[in-house]
Amino acid sequence: MNSIQAALNRGSKFLKENSIISHQIDSELLLSKVLNKKREYLVLNNTQILSSDLIFQFEVLLNRRKRKEPIAYILNRKEFWKNNFYVDKNVLIPRPDTEILIEQVMKIYNKDQRLSVLDIGTGSGCIIISILKERQKFKGTAIDISEKAIKVAKFNAKIHQLNNRVNFYKSSVDNFFLGKYDLIISNPPYINSLKLKYLDKDILGYEPIQALEGGLNGLKVFHKIIKKSSKLLKKGGKLVLEIGFDQKLEMLRLLKNKFFLNKTIKDYNGKDRCLICTKL
Repeated sequence: MNSIQAALNRGSKFLKENSIISHQIDSELLLSKVLNKKREYLVLNNTQILSSDLIFQFEVLLNRRKRKEPIAYILNRKEFWKNNFYVDKNVLIPRPDTEILIEQVMKIYNKDQRLSVLDIGTGSGCIIISILKERQKFKGTAIDISEKAIKVAKFNAKIHQLNNRVNFYKSSVDNFFLGKYDLIISNPPYINSLKLKYLDKDILGYEPIQALEGGLNGLKVFHKIIKKSSKLLKKGGKLVLEIGFDQKLEMLRLLKNKFFLNKTIKDYNGKDRCLICTKL
């Protein structure tokens, strides 16, 4: 029988046999996508019989997941902060640790302040869009070296009805000269090139390498961001960065004479993850 429940059970068993730890929830999410329904619908209608066409579509998605393709790419959706974002293989999948950047910005600035914000390496646009949704008087600018990432970010801005408050530019940070900003925020590529091969298969095989790789010491892009931010920020402006857990000491060296380090924030695993700096 091809009932919803039977399909879910088969899907979960198939993923489990292929070493997918989240086999049960993934089976539910994939069938929800095929049916274009919420997961609650599956529970309430578990005896509903599915057509062979729907079963075939479900099996196609199960096979993608079997090959360790991230569930976010299969669903084209990832929740970040308080919203859902469209994601595909052209952008990094937003991580919970990156929400720490948003948390800190909310603590620094209140709802009545008018600020111009620059997001460097915007990817899906999840950082700048989350900030603008929380702070109605902020204006945003976002850059990325990837044309395809900019396309995704623009699409997300449109979904969240923010087209009129954020401008996107395809540009590297060293070639960007537009505007003066109160706040610059960035989650740049910071993984050491030599350590890339140790990443999980679902990251290494699917996520864009240029959004992960930070050169031989992981600091290649930070050099450029700090140098350019010292020119693009207004005096007393803030620079908020996501960093690798072992990069704080090197970052202090890079920031010297240009920025004052206000504080370091740890991630949910107690590791250094976010730096808040003020332009000198």
